[in-house]
Amino acid sequence: MSSGSLSITLRRPDDMHLHVRDGESLRAVLPFTAARFARALIMPNLKPAVSTAEQALSYRRRILDALPAGTRFEPLMTLYLTDRTDPAEVDRARASGCIVGFKLYPAGATTHSDAGVTDIRRVDAVLARMQETGLVLEVHGEVTDPRVDIFERESRFIDTVLAPLAERFPRLRIVFEHITSRAAVRFVLSAREGIAATLTPQHLLMNRNALFAGGLRPHHYCLPVLKSEADREALLGVIASGDPRFFLGTDSAPHGRAAKEAACGCAGIFSAHAGLELYAEAFEAAGALERLEAFASAYGADFYGLPRNEGRIRLVKTDWDVPASYPFGADVLIPLRAGERIAWRIEEPA
Repeated sequence: MSSGSLSITLRRPDDMHLHVRDGESLRAVLPFTAARFARALIMPNLKPAVSTAEQALSYRRRILDALPAGTRFEPLMTLYLTDRTDPAEVDRARASGCIVGFKLYPAGATTHSDAGVTDIRRVDAVLARMQETGLVLEVHGEVTDPRVDIFERESRFIDTVLAPLAERFPRLRIVFEHITSRAAVRFVLSAREGIAATLTPQHLLMNRNALFAGGLRPHHYCLPVLKSEADREALLGVIASGDPRFFLGTDSAPHGRAAKEAACGCAGIFSAHAGLELYAEAFEAAGALERLEAFASAYGADFYGLPRNEGRIRLVKTDWDVPASYPFGADVLIPLRAGERIAWRIEEPA
């Protein structure tokens, strides 16, 4: 990374957790990511879920067809793990050359997770085959028991599901996605080899007070939900340390305004419009701008066994005003920091 008082230049980064939807919605949001990231790990929670290699290859073609002309961007695919996933699907995924893992959604944990896994032991045969082939398990880490406080569901998942899973499959490579808590940081730091985590911009920049600032803020609602200030400080501390087990995954999750501002609004924060700039704010706040490049451009690629990207991207310390909304099919999309300012912006790749 080269740096100065007003700008930093990074190796082109990867977003290792991204939702781009499909159809018109895909075409509306994909250009934001492709302008910033060379690759992104595409989440499979469409309706119907992307649960087979054949479906993933078809979805990948639709993503590539939706790219603006002249854009270079590689979608990395992952399959939706269900109670009925056949272990043979692991071999088909591995043979595809573009599917890097399987996504574990506990049934009912988040948007379009109703087809997810109801009991982790039901997929032991699939996990055993993944362990043999080297495919990565990407985990949405929350229990879904309604008796468990929503702010405790991540830590309860660690104790009841994730820690026993990591012990049962000692060579299974696991990414604990969008971690939010001190408990999650402690788990990854003390875990065996082959376990890593992604962190989102919203969990680095906001605590749960942001859900109620001036009234109920539906566009700050995501799952896992924002946590306490002590939890946020733990996340900032671990990115400032430069530990290679923690890397970038925006979890940018677009929903139209009508779906967010509803009696039962959808979970998800759209951040792709500033998917790198927001991290620059977080790393600057942590006094660790020199750590941003490795977090964004090296650690995720290394964990997934991918070559690091060759291109560069430049960030300039200049405020810009975020639009109040972006077009999103027949609706509009309210981005993170809508109508407010972001302290960094991207320039053309250097």
